[in-house]
Amino acid sequence: MKPTGVLYHPSFSRRSYLTIGTRLQDFPDAFRQFEKYSNFMLIESPQVSEELILKVHRPELLGGVKRDPLCSTAWHSAGGVVKAAEMVYEGELRNAFCYIGAGGHHAGSRTFWGFCCFNDVVLAIHNLREKHGELNKALKFAILDTDAHHGDGTRELLMDDRNTLHFCICGSDYISPDGTKIDVSYWNLDRAKYVEIVEVHFADEARRFKPDLIFWYFGHDTHVGDYGDIGLTVREYVRIAKIMKELAAEICDGKLVVVLGGGSVPYIAKTSTMAIIEELLK
Repeated sequence: MKPTGVLYHPSFSRRSYLTIGTRLQDFPDAFRQFEKYSNFMLIESPQVSEELILKVHRPELLGGVKRDPLCSTAWHSAGGVVKAAEMVYEGELRNAFCYIGAGGHHAGSRTFWGFCCFNDVVLAIHNLREKHGELNKALKFAILDTDAHHGDGTRELLMDDRNTLHFCICGSDYISPDGTKIDVSYWNLDRAKYVEIVEVHFADEARRFKPDLIFWYFGHDTHVGDYGDIGLTVREYVRIAKIMKELAAEICDGKLVVVLGGGSVPYIAKTSTMAIIEELLK
């Protein structure tokens, strides 16, 4: 079995835009529980290149990130996602989970906010298309965003990209004319209905879309007691992880990259991410 890659950098536990250094306080020691898995691979997140950043973001955003001391982890955060997607797409990894110190989905072309600096997933998509576009100019991706807040930066950057399905479970409902950009409101969903949106609605859209790789932008801010609390628990996260793993196996040879998004509570960060990784390893 190919390895499951876990991308991480020590700086994420020392300082973090999302939590000023406390969210990942239990890492990297927490990874010891995975020593029993021969397919577990811990990979240090590299820095993303400025050249790639400027192919997605405007120079004014890069300048702003450089001036913001709380964005100090942004280069390794985005670099880990870019590296993971490349390794999964090229077959070195079965799937991957990416820890981050600074988020991504609120970063647009010119502006960044909401504890996000560089748009990690869009950078990863651009990198893969640039490296493999000659072989497949229609390289397609699907993104499921289950962070508590709308991925507005990702939506802005990908709004005209018909080869990317962006499906966001957030605070409103929306479907773009071409059907590739979808928002589903969680306001009237209980835990079971939330999981059903992934298992039925997103899965059906992904099957029709036939992506070459799937991203899951996971935020534990949706957990009971975290800052975006919508009533979810680790149990729901594990169910979604199993659904996503099986869906990726069905439609894109298992190519799944999970990216950590929002959340601030250390024990939730540890229990939720470790449970998801364990499901990916099975």
